[in-house]
Amino acid sequence: MKITLNRINDDYLFECKNSLGNTILLDNISQSEGTKAISPMESLLMAVAGCSGIDMVNILKKQRQDLKGFSAEVEGERIDVDEAKPFKTILVKFFLEGDIDPNKARKAAELSFEKYCSVSKTLEPNVTVNYEVFVNREKVGT
Repeated sequence: MKITLNRINDDYLFECKNSLGNTILLDNISQSEGTKAISPMESLLMAVAGCSGIDMVNILKKQRQDLKGFSAEVEGERIDVDEAKPFKTILVKFFLEGDIDPNKARKAAELSFEKYCSVSKTLEPNVTVNYEVFVNREKVGT
């Protein structure tokens, strides 16, 4: 796996490209007013949500669950370590809609974080990643 990064303005705006030519923009959002890019730390939270989301949808499809809607919210708590501010904890909240067995939804999240999600596994043991699962607006798992 390889990505390229190119600076595209006189400040902190970068274009990142994968081997297929897909791109995202990264910026130092604390320094760039009005940017349309995301920060590298935000991209990490997005990666956790995307990776675990792919796992959960895959697992629920295999279990023939009628998934009508799927979304997530991710919050990261940062700490000061010298000059850096890494994440200490990350909380992912999944919101599923449809005819879904709550136990299967909870198990899908558990499997993702304990076995399949490469992004959250990469963050271990330095970051505690927690999750909550809601099915049709009812909390079913933590």
